[in-house]
Amino acid sequence: MDLETINANGLVLLGCGKMGSAMLAGWLDRGVAASAVTVLDPAPSDWLRGTGVALNTDLPPAPAVTLIAVKPQMMTEALPRLRALSDTLFVTVAAGTPITAYETALGDIRLVRAMPNTPAAVGRGITAIVGNDAATAADLDLAQALLSAVGEVVRLDHEDQMDAVTGLSGSGPAYVFHLIEAMAAAGEAQGLAPDLALRLARATVAGAGELAMTGEDPAQLRINVTSPNGTTQAGLEVLMPDLPDLLARTVKAATDRSRELRA
Repeated sequence: MDLETINANGLVLLGCGKMGSAMLAGWLDRGVAASAVTVLDPAPSDWLRGTGVALNTDLPPAPAVTLIAVKPQMMTEALPRLRALSDTLFVTVAAGTPITAYETALGDIRLVRAMPNTPAAVGRGITAIVGNDAATAADLDLAQALLSAVGEVVRLDHEDQMDAVTGLSGSGPAYVFHLIEAMAAAGEAQGLAPDLALRLARATVAGAGELAMTGEDPAQLRINVTSPNGTTQAGLEVLMPDLPDLLARTVKAATDRSRELRA
């Protein structure tokens, strides 16, 4: 992250809900000066008020980065406040709003569109980014550095891929949370107390996720814990015939809906 440029020219954050707050906390931890940050938010939290950032004041004329983190339905009202800015890199984490919408509202801009997911709130998110035609390689590097404050960052080849990203990683945490719910309920059905079943399900998913992040092939990890004719094999023989198709249809439905929302 180019801290010198950001601290000298400033950073604007439009919207500071859960995602905006997570990113702001990450930036401050990494050395962005609170005095360099201006936040526009109609209902600032107590935490935000205590950070020392400039809140709902005049904007710097040419901030290094202007990050848009408002809900899509608030765009029409929020974006006009940014029209006076010049020579800034716009980065948006708003879901479902295509690059063309920002270009229409703000004119000839350098823009990086990003799709983070909710584990960003605990620094374990993954964000996909893509730039518009005016965004430079340095712009993408800066956006990646900023967004890496809340987790991994991957780059897309073209914006059309963002719908699939939304269907997989954007909506994906909800699929995993429902898996935990279902595992806990299944444990209860086999005689475990509800609190114990939920604790076991949560820890199992979290621990398996950590193992998956070691980089070993998930198929090999599955094989490693599946003894021939053992308990895991018995369970997988029920799960594996249906799960791949179920998840394919789940991700497709979310991807299709993302396409519909931006149409």
